[in-house]
Amino acid sequence: MLFKPARLGGAALDPDALAADKKNCKKFGPCGVGEKALYLNSFYIDRRYYITYPAVTRVFKRVAMSQGGFSQKGIFASIPYLVVEYDGGRQKQCNFKYEEQVDQMLDCIGRAHPEIKLVSAAAEARLARREQERAARKKPELTHEAQRSLRALEDAAVYLDQKPELAQELSKAARRKRAYLCSKPSYRWVALAITVLGLVSLLFGVATILQGTGSFGVYFALFGLAAIFMFSGVSVLPTARNNKNAIMARNEKAQQDMAGYLKGYRGEFPLPARYAHPIVLRRMQRVIEEGRAARIPDALETVKQDLKALNAEVEVDQQEYDEVVAVKALFLNEDYR
Repeated sequence: MLFKPARLGGAALDPDALAADKKNCKKFGPCGVGEKALYLNSFYIDRRYYITYPAVTRVFKRVAMSQGGFSQKGIFASIPYLVVEYDGGRQKQCNFKYEEQVDQMLDCIGRAHPEIKLVSAAAEARLARREQERAARKKPELTHEAQRSLRALEDAAVYLDQKPELAQELSKAARRKRAYLCSKPSYRWVALAITVLGLVSLLFGVATILQGTGSFGVYFALFGLAAIFMFSGVSVLPTARNNKNAIMARNEKAQQDMAGYLKGYRGEFPLPARYAHPIVLRRMQRVIEEGRAARIPDALETVKQDLKALNAEVEVDQQEYDEVVAVKALFLNEDYR
């Protein structure tokens, strides 16, 4: 193994077992989930460390805003981290580029190791208090129509859960489309200028080395600037997958795939394909259980109003944040129609 992972906590793995486990681990961004251990990144190197599962007590997502740490504000502007708590309270924080990779890794860990808690201690306490408040809150007596609506929504959610990848792709494609629509065209010109600067810096650095002039610090600075400029620039430049036609086609295909799957549903599905996501159904169920609607169309309209009311100034907890991030773009792209 060229770069042997360093052990952070727990028992050490045999070198051969470690090499095989790391090679076959499921990769999620810079980290990985193996059969024997979790593999975590350093700032520069992917899967640089490992922690065996018996040492891990919690793995959870942390969403950092501009102030650092999860501020419970904001819907889309965020920096995702994976936090692993091990050896009785020590923590390792791993930075990710895409939040969905953190969610996918947590889902994989939860299925393979249900004994590991997937929320922080603070979040666990908040969830417990909220459940107590919900249990203590007197629920309204539901009409027969409301009970029928709840059963229909539950059946629909079970049907979607049979093919979760369709709803996941629907959400990802909608968020990508929303991000593209919200980005200014001038940003792409700025990115092009940054990339050109990176190339110029790189070429000048190479020329300086060939001429034998300059110090090591100059080389380091030039190549460092080149890397920074190039990587920051090309991430927003149009590519085969990062252009208007590809982004719009992906969103259209996700909706078509969902519509095709819904044709196999017995009876009429309670949501149009463009909104067909289990989280939307669960939120509609909560609306009916709280007595805010009895009919499915009314519950959907209430969910729309709830989502409209959420913006960067509204405080939400981590669970609400995850739900809103997953489905709000579905409604924004369609102007809530």
